[in-house]
Amino acid sequence: MNGSGSNKKLIILAMALGLLMSSLDNTIVASCISKLSEDFNVFDKISWVFTAYMLAATSTMLVFGKMSDLFGRKMFYLIGIGLFLLGSALCGMAQSVDQLILFRVIQGIGSGALLPISFTIIYTIFNDPKDAAKMSGVFGAIFGLSSVAGPQLGSFIAEHLGWRWNFYINVPIGLASMLVLIIALKETRSERKPKIDYLGTVFLIITTVSLMLALEWGGKDYAWSSWQEIGLFAVSVIFAVLFILVEKRAAEPVLPLSIFKNKMVLGTSIIVFCQGVLMFSAITYLPIFSVAVLGHTNSNGVLTPMMASLICGAVLFGFLQSKFAFRPLLLVSMTMTIVVALLLTKVGPTASSGYMIALMILLGFGAVGPLMSVAQSAIAANVDPKYMGVSSSIVGFWRSIGGIMGASIMSTIVNNNLGHLIADGAAKAGIPADKISTLANPELLMHAGGTIPPEIRQFLQGALATAINHGFILSICVGIIGFITAMFVGSSRLEAAKRQEASAVHV
Repeated sequence: MNGSGSNKKLIILAMALGLLMSSLDNTIVASCISKLSEDFNVFDKISWVFTAYMLAATSTMLVFGKMSDLFGRKMFYLIGIGLFLLGSALCGMAQSVDQLILFRVIQGIGSGALLPISFTIIYTIFNDPKDAAKMSGVFGAIFGLSSVAGPQLGSFIAEHLGWRWNFYINVPIGLASMLVLIIALKETRSERKPKIDYLGTVFLIITTVSLMLALEWGGKDYAWSSWQEIGLFAVSVIFAVLFILVEKRAAEPVLPLSIFKNKMVLGTSIIVFCQGVLMFSAITYLPIFSVAVLGHTNSNGVLTPMMASLICGAVLFGFLQSKFAFRPLLLVSMTMTIVVALLLTKVGPTASSGYMIALMILLGFGAVGPLMSVAQSAIAANVDPKYMGVSSSIVGFWRSIGGIMGASIMSTIVNNNLGHLIADGAAKAGIPADKISTLANPELLMHAGGTIPPEIRQFLQGALATAINHGFILSICVGIIGFITAMFVGSSRLEAAKRQEASAVHV
């Protein structure tokens, strides 16, 4: 792969555009769900617009990473962005919610290629790993920023241009990224014909989809003890075992299990899973806390400081990788995760705006931002260059799984706690027994808080604050797991020496 001089700058621009576009779509659509429901007059299926995208993107991420290792980064990046643009254009033209869900799957499959391959191309066009690490900090900031900014941007576009423009806006950005990459990136070709691990690919997708569905539905659509949940978890375990057996024998495994023998690769995978739990829990529940508990008109007061500090954390730690080993950087991030999660279990309805801003800066700068760059570099520096694509996809894969698991389990904790707190205090607060289940809904305080009598609203705000506090205990637990893991990842660091020429060739 060749990328020098002005070409390198163009390639970086193309990657940045593609990454911005695909990572925005993780969250941008969630904010216009209510507009979609009104337009299609359907409410029961609407959550699938978000879920279908996440399922498709996460389940294909590792597959695209491996395919880019075998057949070349450029080809599979262009395939990914082509699918993403096709899906985006079709989503914008969808005439029913069923069509929209189907087109979101196409869009999600394309997105599964963009995140891992963007980072892989960065690592292969820079011969000096320290330069690549600094650039990964910038790319990590783009990913983190778009993940947090998505809801705000999506709401603005839906309000002023209509929800369809949340999809149409991708088309010019994606076309620009495609054209620049076609012109700027030159890639060498392998003479040998790779063997594709078809069985492993199918088993991986079945395992991932069944696990993510179980986590998405658990405690909401179905009780955790229901046959649907038990069945989905059973399917994911059975196919995970089959997947491992196939991978051990495959000539070109879709996920080479041998890379996890490296302590840094295994440890970083666990740590980004823990990061996903905190990140998705915070993105889901802090806006609710801000509006429903603190009474703010919108969630900008928590999301904006988090975005700004996240960018700073990702970029700074991208540069610090050239000075320090990975372990102390990972330990700092996990320490801040524990500290921030602990503070989030204590914050109450009387918290000042200044205190919340300080807390959001700690969250973005110390807990979430650093891993946006450090995790990619830590794994890339510890795998054989021929596995660079699949190693880059591991970070996004485990972060997504952790995020969905974290948001799902936290939702169960918050809803159960809120139900119990309201039931226990209903009589004292003057709430009729037949209204308890209606009021035990965080969304109600966000959208109808002004219509609830002040005494009852104050009681509900206190109950919701306590329920969310209890939910963040989960983040403390995973932060401790992440911290202990970081202690045992070894003393690996970026090598100053230039990489072998093999790392610049896709296979």
